[in-house]
Amino acid sequence: MAVQTGLGEPRGPWFISPDLDQGSGNGRFDVPDGTVVPDSATRWRQRLLAALAVVTLSVGSGAVAGGYVAGLDGVAPAASTKAAGTPADLIAAAAQVVPGVVSIRVTGGSGTATGSGFAIDDQQHVVTNDHIVARGKGPTVQVEAPDGRQVTARVVGRDSSSDIAVLRVPPSVGLTPLPLAKRGSTRVGEPVLAVGSPLGLPGTVTAGIVSALDRQVRLGDNQHTAVQTDASINPGNSGGPLVNARGEVVGVNTAIATIDGNGSIGIGFAIPIEQAQQVADTIIGKGG
Repeated sequence: MAVQTGLGEPRGPWFISPDLDQGSGNGRFDVPDGTVVPDSATRWRQRLLAALAVVTLSVGSGAVAGGYVAGLDGVAPAASTKAAGTPADLIAAAAQVVPGVVSIRVTGGSGTATGSGFAIDDQQHVVTNDHIVARGKGPTVQVEAPDGRQVTARVVGRDSSSDIAVLRVPPSVGLTPLPLAKRGSTRVGEPVLAVGSPLGLPGTVTAGIVSALDRQVRLGDNQHTAVQTDASINPGNSGGPLVNARGEVVGVNTAIATIDGNGSIGIGFAIPIEQAQQVADTIIGKGG
């Protein structure tokens, strides 16, 4: 397998779907954790971000218009969410969620990796992916709070089979716990946001829909039932929340499908929140 270079490609173990031809080499699932790059690559990223800023200026008005039209097309769903007493637009959902999402930095023998996580209770417990925490050497990892503060988080516990880990940050961080979606409430086609720190950019929000439920995928040595989404998930998004338009977490972003390792192609996977919550509750019960 060719060694990938540059910034922005998925990093981590290659995962093969049981539904794909393993001999073709064309389709695989990657865990989108990020890796800190050397100075030369940092300069490359700065040039990339400058180019992206130009693109944003060129297409920003069209994106706003498109979002507005999409909102008009969803009159019936909007009415139903309003009746439920929950926010119906993604702007409100993003404002609700971002204060509870953190960036995670883990240093190990193979270098420094980055990911995301989110608060699930008022005890400052943070859920993330185990494959991020597994790269560390000790019982702590570095976390960047939404306000930019750098703090040390304790690893409460890990579960490799579910790819869930729980951290605990100091009470002074004051993370806003995110509400969790009720079992069975997620619907195919509903709008969702992926929130995290792709490419080391904290507080990034990308939008899409729930593409499928109960998608059977094999991640590493384990079979998972996942929520599939087309919301953009990239290196650094691992462990961050996938949330609905009411600001409720429906899943933990954990993997993406790629073609020849060329990054996000609009097929991402999240661990369903009911599974993640069950594992997290067990870890917290054992580790405090």
